[in-house]
Amino acid sequence: MTAHYAFAKSWGAELGPEGFTTFRLWAPSAESIILEIEGQPPTPMLREAGGWYSAVAPVGAGARYRYRLPEGLAVPDPASRLQAADVHDSSVVVDPRSYSWHHAAWKGRPWHEAVIYELHAGAFGGIARHLHELKELGITAVELMPIADFPGARNWGYDGVLHYAPDTAYGTPDALKALIDKAHGMGLMMLLDVVYNHFGPDGNYLHVYAKQFFDDSRRTPWGAAIDFRQQPVCDYFIENALYWLREYRFDGLRFDAANAIGEPDFLDGMAAAIRKRIEPDRHVHLILEHGRNKASHLRRGFDAQWSDDAHHSLHVMLTGESDGYYVDYPEPARLLARSLAEGFAFQGEVSRYYGGPRGEPSADLPSTAFVIYLQNHDQVGNRAFGERVTRLADAKALEAATALILLAPFIPLLFMGEEWGSERPFLFFTDHNSDLAELVRQGRREEFRHFAAFADAGRRAQIPDPNDPATFRASIPDFDAANESPHRERRALYRDLLALRHRHITPRIPGCRSAGARALGAAAVTAAWTMGDGARLTIASNLGPGAVAIAPPPDAMLFQSDAGVADAAQGGRLPGRSAVAFLAEESEDDAA
Repeated sequence: MTAHYAFAKSWGAELGPEGFTTFRLWAPSAESIILEIEGQPPTPMLREAGGWYSAVAPVGAGARYRYRLPEGLAVPDPASRLQAADVHDSSVVVDPRSYSWHHAAWKGRPWHEAVIYELHAGAFGGIARHLHELKELGITAVELMPIADFPGARNWGYDGVLHYAPDTAYGTPDALKALIDKAHGMGLMMLLDVVYNHFGPDGNYLHVYAKQFFDDSRRTPWGAAIDFRQQPVCDYFIENALYWLREYRFDGLRFDAANAIGEPDFLDGMAAAIRKRIEPDRHVHLILEHGRNKASHLRRGFDAQWSDDAHHSLHVMLTGESDGYYVDYPEPARLLARSLAEGFAFQGEVSRYYGGPRGEPSADLPSTAFVIYLQNHDQVGNRAFGERVTRLADAKALEAATALILLAPFIPLLFMGEEWGSERPFLFFTDHNSDLAELVRQGRREEFRHFAAFADAGRRAQIPDPNDPATFRASIPDFDAANESPHRERRALYRDLLALRHRHITPRIPGCRSAGARALGAAAVTAAWTMGDGARLTIASNLGPGAVAIAPPPDAMLFQSDAGVADAAQGGRLPGRSAVAFLAEESEDDAA
């Protein structure tokens, strides 16, 4: 069964019947707009109500075009499906129906089955050829860092300026569709990270002809805030989400730094609009990154939020670090226990890092409302030298933390290379013009001025230059190492833990509820859940060097790390840097 999918946008170029294309641009600040198509005479665009301009031209797929402003500047289409080269160059008319989908019957997978693998399309490279390895590992969802067109050939993706155009550094639109199609044929979900809180610093021309797109009275780290009070602005982003979900058949979206969106009602409105316009029989998942722990969004259309609380608590327990946002976690075991029992550790308490109350009550939410992880692009790449936790923590303690992440009934996320214990860094990299490159280089180094380790200017000067191609090359995972010892054994641990998860945990997650969690000293926790079928899952993870007491375990041992075999099973003592998990089936007495 094959099918063809297209999503009709209110912005941009839409290919119509009989070789005609309609072009629409919201340019309320411009007195006139000229449509320039290569090989065609210039076409004045018709001014419509509300600041819109439109034109119809006798061109089809492959036509290259720009919009000419009154002062002479030619700009790309902000809703371009494809760029001829980079963000400053011509846009290209695309026929979205040119790709024939082979797995059109795919409807996705339920959210509780998700095991997410986050990767950077450029650094990971050749994603399609790795899909079989990821499936064999136990991954069920591949999440791409942002791919919207950015300046240059290398970028994390958060400097995107053309939200509808996959960057040509990664291939063509049809190649992206083929990757998603192949993943679906293997039973894998595909998720995409999207950035709706800002535009990158190079290649965004909206401020020239659509000043109303931004609110100059509100400033953000990226300049004037996007003005979500304007309906065309809302439509631009809501349609972008629908475009990726319907035209590219992504199974879900992760919304970057949603706390930086100045109109919080926009988030809930966007979720409602997406739910309304997605086919009712598809599983589509919406995930937030929101530093303010706004649990209310998770009751209004969003499936989950990244749990920095769980990560930060675990990271402090593993490394002892206390700089930056880790300052909020002086009692990491206690805060981790609260995260395991109630979702967020901060539910309105005062945060030193944020300088005020942070979070909302979350205990009523299902465990699947929280994505947990030991590494992701932020927590690795926002470090000055991009060190992975593999370089910072004891190997056995990290193994015990891994067991907790992969067996707990939350949604686990892995970052590329984590599964074999890669020690390659993931650094911040860009490919900006020379002037902007210097600003980014200095700005990156100044970010760390207030960290004790970087108080010295000479030490800050050692932070890798984001624009140096070597910085990008250093961030490419060491795939060959995955088959060498001890990396081979680490990968086997991940594979075995995920096999246990899929067999024993995942089917029981719907209806799961917390049965409590508590700290066992400064670096150990125990947590329990009553699963949907009545079974009781208990996990104890000790990241510290000394043994801790745990309740006498039941007979049903699900997992035990090497260090935890004897004492945990026999005497109710969990040795240092070890973990155990028990799954007790519902007894007849319990059922009664």
